Amino acid sequence: MLNNLIAIVVISFIIVGSLWGIGNLLNPEKENDLDSEGILLIAENNFFNNTNPTLHINRNIPERITIVNKDFVRHDFIVDGLNVNTGYLYSGQDFTTGIASRELGTFEYYCSLHPSTMRGEILVADNK
Repeated sequence: MLNNLIAIVVISFIIVGSLWGIGNLLNPEKENDLDSEGILLIAENNFFNNTNPTLHINRNIPERITIVNKDFVRHDFIVDGLNVNTGYLYSGQDFTTGIASRELGTFEYYCSLHPSTMRGEILVADNK
């Protein structure tokens, strides 16, 4: 009886591992899609890009921005003055949008779940 149970467990692990491997071969990760253009922010260790960088965009010119959660906890990305809110991003999820402003100025971005460590600024200036 015990030998049968051990055999069933071992066979189950082999089947699940095989299906996982086949799934990864058929659906490889698409990290190259995120590197194409625009601004890339990676949420990890309760920071955006390790430093919460100041983002520079030109007035009246949309800028593509992608937020990727590479952390083990969920994050979001919010810019109140520019009406950007990714909603919760779980580990491995990403969100791409365009941001633009008709107004010059500084806008704050932040993670609502970690506002003391995950916040920075977006500076909107005239084209140069």
